[in-house]
Amino acid sequence: MTEAVSFRGVSRHFGHIRAVDSVDLDIRDGEFFAMLGPSGSGKTTCLRLIAGFEQPTSGKISIYGEEAAGVPPYRRNVNTVFQSYALFPHMNVRDNVAFGLRVKGISKSDRHAEAEKALALVELGGFGDRRAGELSGGQRQRVALARALVNKPRVLLLDEPLGALDLKLREQMQEELRRLQQALGLTFVFVTHDQEEALSMADRVAVFAEGRIQQVGTAEEIYRRPASRFVADFVGSSNVVPADFVGAGPGNRWASLRPEDIRIAPDGRNATVISRAFHGRVIKLGLQLGSQSITALMPATEALPQPGETIRIAWDADRVHVMGSEA
Repeated sequence: MTEAVSFRGVSRHFGHIRAVDSVDLDIRDGEFFAMLGPSGSGKTTCLRLIAGFEQPTSGKISIYGEEAAGVPPYRRNVNTVFQSYALFPHMNVRDNVAFGLRVKGISKSDRHAEAEKALALVELGGFGDRRAGELSGGQRQRVALARALVNKPRVLLLDEPLGALDLKLREQMQEELRRLQQALGLTFVFVTHDQEEALSMADRVAVFAEGRIQQVGTAEEIYRRPASRFVADFVGSSNVVPADFVGAGPGNRWASLRPEDIRIAPDGRNATVISRAFHGRVIKLGLQLGSQSITALMPATEALPQPGETIRIAWDADRVHVMGSEA
C-alpha cells in the first residue's frame, strides 16, 4: 500500500525539550489517521513537521515518496485546517475560500467557480457573499475546510479543528468530516486530545506521550489491547490492576479491565460500593475489592446499591488484556 507520509527516526528539539523523539510512522494513502495524546505529547509538532512549519532536528520525512526536507509549506501538496479557523474578516466567504488560488495566480472567475464548488462540498452553497462574522462556529469551520479543499491537496492536516465547538455541533462535524474524507478519498491527518473523537473517526490512531508514539492501531486494537498502562488509562478509562487480581495468571504483570466489562453476578466477588455517580445511560460505581479500588459502569436501568453497601461482580476472562511487567 502506498504511504502518504513516512517518518524515519524523526526528532524535533527546542533547546533541552525533545518535542518529538525518534518517531517512526507510516500514514497510508487515503486513510483517516488520528494523532492522539495529551498537551505536550508531540502530536501537534508532528503535524507541523508534515506541513513544513517546522523542520526536523534529525531524521527523514517523505510525502508520497518525496523527501520533504527543505521544501517550503506552499510547495507541499498538503493543506492545514486550524482550530482558530484563521478566516480573513475583511473578505466574504467566497474570497476566503479562494484565497489560496488567488496566491497561485488563478483568474478571478476560475477561482470563484472553484470556491463555489468547494462550498457546495461542505454544504454551504449560497453563502459566498456573507462575511465570516455572520456565520456560526460550525459554518466558519466548514469555510475553513472548503478553503483547504479548494487547493486539492493530497493530504489534509487538521489541527484540533473541532475543539472550539460545543458538544452537539462537534459530534455533527465529526460525522461530516468522516463523510467528506470517504467521499473525496483524501488522506486526512487529524490531531486531537479527545479520545472518543479519535476512536470514532479514524481508520487508525497513533497514541503519543512525551514526544514518542506509544501505540499505533485501529480504534478497537488500541481500546481492547492497549500496549501500556498509559494507553489503557488515556484511551477511554480502564482499571489497570495486577494480572493475578483479575485471574490472568501469576507474575509481575499488569492487566487492563474496562469498566463497562464488569457486571453484576450473584456468584461473583464481593465488592463494597464507595461512590456512585449518574451519567445518563450509565451509573459509574467506585468499588473496593480488598486492597484494590476499581471502577465499573452499569446500566442506569438496573437497581444498584448505594455507597457503603455490598455488590457481587464478575467479568469474562476474554475481556481482560494482560500487558508486560513494565507496562
